[in-house]
Amino acid sequence: MKFIFIVQGEGRGHMTQAIAFSHLIRSQGHELSAVVVGKSKRRTIPDFFLEKIGAETLSLDSPNFESDGVDKRILLGKTIFKNTLNLPKFWKSLRQIHALIQEKEPDVVVNFYELLGGFYHLIFQPKAIFWAIGHQYLEAHPEFHFAPNRRLEKFLFRLNTRITALGARERLALSFLPKENTDKIRVVPPLLREEVTRLIPKTENFYLAYMVNPGYAGEIIEFAKIHPDVKIKAFWDKKGAAEVETPLPNLSFHRVNDRLFLDAMADCKGLVCTAGFESICEAMYLGKPVMVIPVDGQYEQACNALDTEASGVGIKSKKFDFNRLETFGTDSSSKSIEAIIWSGKWPTIVKGLINHYSPKDVILPVTPSYT
Repeated sequence: MKFIFIVQGEGRGHMTQAIAFSHLIRSQGHELSAVVVGKSKRRTIPDFFLEKIGAETLSLDSPNFESDGVDKRILLGKTIFKNTLNLPKFWKSLRQIHALIQEKEPDVVVNFYELLGGFYHLIFQPKAIFWAIGHQYLEAHPEFHFAPNRRLEKFLFRLNTRITALGARERLALSFLPKENTDKIRVVPPLLREEVTRLIPKTENFYLAYMVNPGYAGEIIEFAKIHPDVKIKAFWDKKGAAEVETPLPNLSFHRVNDRLFLDAMADCKGLVCTAGFESICEAMYLGKPVMVIPVDGQYEQACNALDTEASGVGIKSKKFDFNRLETFGTDSSSKSIEAIIWSGKWPTIVKGLINHYSPKDVILPVTPSYT
């Protein structure tokens, strides 16, 4: 079967998931024909993605969050206003996706939580089967943890999530640990790349940090000044930053480099990061303690932080206080074993999905079974 991916370019998580899924389908004899990546003026597509995805890649303007002047807090009003102004650009992107799909004629289009993917399927109604993959689809599960007292943000988060999956025959909800499927979603393991599974973890005397918004760098610098005995390696995707910046002897900032990040993950004594999903899963797999700081104003990350604690994977915090990990008591080795077993189910899951959606089903839809 022929696949096309549509990938959100915000942060590294959706991109690493796409890389992992591309390896899974290729290992079973299928083809990734092309990849569309949503871009924004705030970020550049990391070189590691372009190198590892191994397919023709088209980078298109897509809706993105807007942040405050220090690139830290997400501003919902500004986000809605700016994206509304850019509707002509997004329409052009949708037409380019349509031209690509007409040219490649894929059997399956897989959307990694990109709004363009949902709108494309709604407007152009392609013949290809549509799947949606992301941790966010767990919001339809009865065990999902919603951040309380934020009704408007909750509504917008659920609306955004459902738009990305408009018309999807499969909603593959990535989860830290196994959960029961529902009639709306299929719960699946995290998508970890082969490089992660080959790492041999050890513990050296430094913490690893990752921030999706570079505005959090100021917090890390302040902590490092006050605690010169604490060594920190931080990764960011700040546009225009040098490959390595060393503002203090005990602190270095590195542009997102997948190989270096994974090596640091294997060697660190703990991970402190904004509350995405993929980095937490990698740390869990390697038996590393985790502390997450939800990006201010981003409801999805507030929910991720609650899920991180509820799953016993890590703790949440309001700021980058690396000392809190020193007292965090968790059985990391036990969680690592659970993660290894759970992630190992992916080859069987992919084989089952492919068998279920054989080419004859492209024209004759089949209602998927979640039992």
